[in-house]
Amino acid sequence: MSGTQYVRGSGRRRDRGQGGVEYVALIGVVAAIVGAIVALTVPDDTSVALKDAVCRIVNAGDGGEGCDSGAGGDGDDGGGGDDGGPLPPPPPGDPFQPAKCLLAQDQTKTTVVVQILFIKISGSEQIKLQQWSDGTVTLERVTESGGGVTASISAGIPGLKDWGGSASLSGSYMKGSGSGGQWLFNGNKTGDPQKDLELNLEDAKKFTEYLKAQDDCNSRSGRSELQMICSYHANNKKPDLPPERAPDVDITKTSTEVSGGVSFGKSFTKGKGGKDKDGKPTDLGSISGEFGTGTMTEDVVVMRANTGPDAGKITFIYTFSVDAKGGELAQGKATRMQQVAVTYDAKTFDQEEKDGKEHRPQKLVITTSQENGEGVGVQVGAGANVPGTPVTIDVGGGGGNIKSQIHTESAEVVLDNDGDSKLVEDWLRGRGDFPASDALPTPSDAAKAPGSDAGPLERLLYNKGKLSRLDYNANTDWWNASLGIGFGISAGQVTAGFKLFGIDITHEEKNQTITGNPSYATGPKNGGARQWVEWTNCTQTKPIA
Repeated sequence: MSGTQYVRGSGRRRDRGQGGVEYVALIGVVAAIVGAIVALTVPDDTSVALKDAVCRIVNAGDGGEGCDSGAGGDGDDGGGGDDGGPLPPPPPGDPFQPAKCLLAQDQTKTTVVVQILFIKISGSEQIKLQQWSDGTVTLERVTESGGGVTASISAGIPGLKDWGGSASLSGSYMKGSGSGGQWLFNGNKTGDPQKDLELNLEDAKKFTEYLKAQDDCNSRSGRSELQMICSYHANNKKPDLPPERAPDVDITKTSTEVSGGVSFGKSFTKGKGGKDKDGKPTDLGSISGEFGTGTMTEDVVVMRANTGPDAGKITFIYTFSVDAKGGELAQGKATRMQQVAVTYDAKTFDQEEKDGKEHRPQKLVITTSQENGEGVGVQVGAGANVPGTPVTIDVGGGGGNIKSQIHTESAEVVLDNDGDSKLVEDWLRGRGDFPASDALPTPSDAAKAPGSDAGPLERLLYNKGKLSRLDYNANTDWWNASLGIGFGISAGQVTAGFKLFGIDITHEEKNQTITGNPSYATGPKNGGARQWVEWTNCTQTKPIA
């Protein structure tokens, strides 16, 4: 996609220049994904080799390098704890130290996708329970729905015809909206953040049970007296200290996805040579397993706050991610994500849009993350042709568990003057000599002393950015089920087809817990690298299992 998109309830505006996360050509990455997957062979040590192969797919834009350990940086970053040793303490009252960090998160997400011909409709519900180092807890529940278009093409792999080897490419564009609520649990204030976290988490779990019970009451039909009784018992599950309801936020989202995959299987026939006595084909169907997939996604989310401390603010979040997974029984997974969030005053922004004037952002946040993992699971499918027609019926499903490590970095800058504000807006719009189409600077890179060829954004992050780094261990349980009725036309090795109807359901439960040495970068001194030190506002509290 070229150009940065603004998405609003009544339309879309495409601006000149490149978005901050659009630094890799769409088709080139997906071609690399499919090419790399097709080139894979099953090694003796399947899980380790697959994990490395998947990492090379994710890093295709960087020359196919294997994954690193996720420690972040390359050693020339001011030192401090990258080797697992203790970090130096921060300077007293350092204004560059962020106030809090995420200690742990439990997340459940269910997604249903329905496809009719080239039309794709999706719906999802996501629940997050988050523990923060200042002793507070947040509970978030968001539902999203959207619609769009999709198409795909597949090709057989030469030399593997007897084994049903095939590679596929698909692309889709979705536009949707979301709604939901977030609750803040901060009523317990004992003066000890660890004790507060324990008490607030207990309240959050009670409130979660209340929400489940209330949903059950709302789903029942019948006499109002019975519903009142049900609600009465549900209310008894509320914690003694009710949470604060987070501000009302309107959410709009667009998503562009391109994916590639490889599967291997076996076709089944009856009769000699797969033909009956009259010489007609007797294809009984096939069973296949998904060997590897790669997906590249670009999301644009617009959040407009209507109430609360951020009332009157509008934030645009641009996210670019590449995700790959390989293997049937021994699975490897890797994800790389880059995100840019820019916040404006909503009223001023709307007037500037109307008048065709340049915008002036108030805050910039850049976040990068990389996740590498492996585990066990299965993803299989079976299909059959309707005799005498090009129609196929496919069913599939699977599930598994993946243990992974997540390394995430963040850089936040408050744009408190016109010069900085214009600098960021010009960068985002692709104006000037250092547009956002260039590789996005990571927070680790921003801590290094800028070279003579550094751009103005890199210098701004170095001079004023709050830079932080975190590591997590994560565990993901997932399952998937699908049904499809398709129509295909073959020409040699290539098959062009589409689904007449399809439904795909995915459920994922993921928990992550902080590990390693949380760190942040102190302010610049004498033009040298900013030093990474212990993030004491993060380490003062331990996550609760």
